[in-house]
Amino acid sequence: LPVKKKPRTFYSAEQLEELEKMFQEDHYPDNEKRREIAAVVGVTPQRILVWFQNRRAKWRKLEKLSMKGSRKYPTSSA
Repeated sequence: LPVKKKPRTFYSAEQLEELEKMFQEDHYPDNEKRREIAAVVGVTPQRILVWFQNRRAKWRKLEKLSMKGSRKYPTSSA
């Protein structure tokens, strides 16, 4: 049987702002924290879990890119 995908969740600017703020505080919220965030943002804890997984992936990608960039142009000590 084909697995039915959940419809994509679209977040408002306010929701994203709240999620980003929470991400700055903690990249790995536990189950209880996810439930609290879900209540504030107005989506299910499962959607919060997925959002944080995707946000961490984006964060790691940006970290990797910034590491590449800093190696490309090493700071010279005069």
